[in-house]
Amino acid sequence: MTHAPATEDAIELALATPSLGVGCHVVLVDGEPVSNPSAIRTLIEPETDRFYADLGTFVSRLLLGRIRPADIQAEAAAQISLLKSRGIPLTHIDTHKHTHMFPAVLRPLLRAGLAMGIRTVRNPFEPAWSRRVAPRVPVARRIELSMLGHLEPAFRRIVGEHGFTTTDGSLGVLATGTLDASAISSLLQLIPDGTWELVTHPGYNDGDLYAAHTRLKASREIERQALAALDGDGDVKLTSFANLAGGWKNK
Repeated sequence: MTHAPATEDAIELALATPSLGVGCHVVLVDGEPVSNPSAIRTLIEPETDRFYADLGTFVSRLLLGRIRPADIQAEAAAQISLLKSRGIPLTHIDTHKHTHMFPAVLRPLLRAGLAMGIRTVRNPFEPAWSRRVAPRVPVARRIELSMLGHLEPAFRRIVGEHGFTTTDGSLGVLATGTLDASAISSLLQLIPDGTWELVTHPGYNDGDLYAAHTRLKASREIERQALAALDGDGDVKLTSFANLAGGWKNK
């Protein structure tokens, strides 16, 4: 994220760790824009000059055609450009709350990435076998992700049309907030051949996090400890989006 309380710390860490693949987590909802709000007005809540805080409001406006693709592209380009100007060699792009699963966001996002020399993007869709590893998730959330899965064929087609590379899918999306060592171990045991992204939110549950506007607090500590305790799996090889070029074909 380009406008977040820990952005400067994250930039310093990224610059000090050149082996770390870093993407631009483009924010279009629940955050502060990089662009002048007047230049991307369809993305901005008039009362606050910030993005709309609620994902449901954003999606409703998107589906009703009230958000201009040009505004999405301009803001995505501004966020990518800001990080690149700080010397970070970005490996890929994705979006906060996976808004790019919707074609109306995906197309302008990819155009912004292309203009900035980026050719890889997160595949936000989680396969059914991975969703089954998350037993402590509310039924409504499970149904929601299952229904959104119908957008995946369009995602793959658009990604291919724009010449982008992506993974076979994301793991742990449904388990967000409940992912622990047992769930991660189960995912690694079930993972089939391919290239998959494990979506996690590790962190320290300290005072700064307590004050942050997020529901993921105690779970971040659990995920951090679970990831630190992993012994690794001989059949699983860690990689980076930087190594994906040419490794995925439109299906």
